[in-house]
Amino acid sequence: MKEDKRKEKGEKKPKKDTNKEITRDFTVNLHKRLHKIQFKKRGKRAINEIRRFAQKQMWTKDVRMDAELNHYVWKNGIRDIPNKVRIRISKKKNQDEDAKEAFFCLVQNVDVEDFSGLRTENAKA
Repeated sequence: MKEDKRKEKGEKKPKKDTNKEITRDFTVNLHKRLHKIQFKKRGKRAINEIRRFAQKQMWTKDVRMDAELNHYVWKNGIRDIPNKVRIRISKKKNQDEDAKEAFFCLVQNVDVEDFSGLRTENAKA
């Protein structure tokens, strides 16, 4: 309905504000991202897929992984990666003056007992 009115008036969609600090919780399905990946490359690929997911969601190239998240992904070895992982992505301002990016993302593990019914939500920072 709103899109039809916008098209009639010739208006464009409002752009997302990518220049603010934000924290969100996501559930990443690693099972579908690692389908048909050979066993000896699954651990590294899982970390890269989480990094790629954070870049896409938060519009930044600088992604930093928490050691606890890394430990959670690798805890069963290179082959047996968890099917899903609940992560908290915090987009923060970069304090380094000579940094290429103005913002960076910190990706942390969120411990949950059950993944059913979880949705993307803004975290209380």
